[in-house]
Amino acid sequence: MRVACLQLSSGDRVEANLAVVSALLDEAAAKGAKLALLPEMFAFFHPDDDRKRHFAEVLARQVVLPFLADQARRHALTLIGGSLLLPGEGELLRNTCVVFSADGEQVALYDKIHLFDGDLPDRSYHESARIQPGSQPVVLDLEDWLVGLSICYDLRFPELYRHYAALGAQLLCIPSAFTVPTGQAHWELLLRARAVENQAYVLAAAQIGRHPGGRETFGHSMIVDPWGLVVAQATNQRATEGEVVLADIDLQRVHQVRKQLPALTHRRLY
Repeated sequence: MRVACLQLSSGDRVEANLAVVSALLDEAAAKGAKLALLPEMFAFFHPDDDRKRHFAEVLARQVVLPFLADQARRHALTLIGGSLLLPGEGELLRNTCVVFSADGEQVALYDKIHLFDGDLPDRSYHESARIQPGSQPVVLDLEDWLVGLSICYDLRFPELYRHYAALGAQLLCIPSAFTVPTGQAHWELLLRARAVENQAYVLAAAQIGRHPGGRETFGHSMIVDPWGLVVAQATNQRATEGEVVLADIDLQRVHQVRKQLPALTHRRLY
């Protein structure tokens, strides 16, 4: 199956962001992609709480979700919608990945479980102040593939991906907006580790560049195979226009790795 990760430099203009996504999906579909992954906050990226709430309560439902359904249907591909903000409980919002099938039907929804709170060299982050954490891992059944869903900071919690591997997942999706300091230090290391530990493909679509409010993201979207090899990676040379990262993934490769080194069957719980 040919898969695509879309790398974006999203801002606060929803229509402009979706126009870039549309053009990149045209490119991905023309090159044979049957599954496409968008990055975290692909449709709206801005720190203002009031604007976030307006997006979650109005634009996400009225504009963005219908857009994703239409794009999936038009290109006859499974579209994993990175993440977008949706209403949560009380004053909180949810950071949610919504998946649409090739016929434009919503088939899965995953709320980000692990929330990013940290004091880094560039700035402090406190996602839990405004985001309601999810509580349920979600596996998508896609023909012969089982796909484990996650979002960005989830990447640092290997137990989530081991849960997916125990359920038989062969593909792990990680839409992200990694900061530059953490990305430089840990992005590729963690992605390859999750692939090796779980003997599964990893799709990681990322934001890149400077966004409204000054946040800067690392990019380096990539696709990693079950042996931990990076089989495709963004060039990071077209940050403002966006970029498509393509690779062919093969279930036989998963079976081969799991057969020659059956580490998943060697686990001892204690």
